[in-house]
Amino acid sequence: MAPGAPASAPSPVLAVLVFFALALSPTRAIVVYTDRVVYGAVGSRVTLHCSFWSSEWVSDDISFTWRYQPEGGRDAISIFHYAKGQPYIDEVGAFKERIQWVGDPRWKDGSIIIHNLDYSDNGTFTCDVKNPPDIVGKTSQVTLYVFEKVPTRYGVVLGAVIGGVLGLVLLLLLLYYLVRYCWLRRQAALQRRLSAMEKGRLHKSGKDSKRGRQTPVLYAMLDHSRSSKGSEKKSKGLGDSRKDKK
Repeated sequence: MAPGAPASAPSPVLAVLVFFALALSPTRAIVVYTDRVVYGAVGSRVTLHCSFWSSEWVSDDISFTWRYQPEGGRDAISIFHYAKGQPYIDEVGAFKERIQWVGDPRWKDGSIIIHNLDYSDNGTFTCDVKNPPDIVGKTSQVTLYVFEKVPTRYGVVLGAVIGGVLGLVLLLLLLYYLVRYCWLRRQAALQRRLSAMEKGRLHKSGKDSKRGRQTPVLYAMLDHSRSSKGSEKKSKGLGDSRKDKK
């Protein structure tokens, strides 16, 4: 390019390629999912679910870490760790011999079970997942409440009520359409019977009218035959009387 010549503008295709390269180049952060709240009864067990989404395939170096912060406490302690295909349970803390690994990294599952619940287990549990090279992301927390008897949650009751109402509405709609179908079917049957009866009446009236037209003709023929016979008798009587006179 000659000195002082104006620089040529970049082509639109190159600009689009650069845009997509910049948009796709950053690595997306790993996302961890847990329940918000779980309930358990004293002496029972509870499952703390943990799953994740990652832009990378599940790595052999994937790791899961569970931490526990007691209710009203400030510090969180590590109670479980999974790495290199092996689960490691804290053998010193309050959850010693009470944690069971039930997750499966192949299904992106890092869930654990806590057995023999006690009131002292109330608190917040945090699940952290690393799937190298995807290691940047936010943890997820679930709060555990332990009761003497697990209370029925308001959402469960509300869902049951809504489900019952919807079921009743569907049943009423089904009954309505069933009754309507039976009524329409009966009306159609009555309509067919009325049509058949009407056709029968028309057919019968047609026969009667035909017979009515034929009857006067028969009567006229009979009258004509009678009158002709009477005239023959009269003419015969007159001829006999003339013969007698002669």
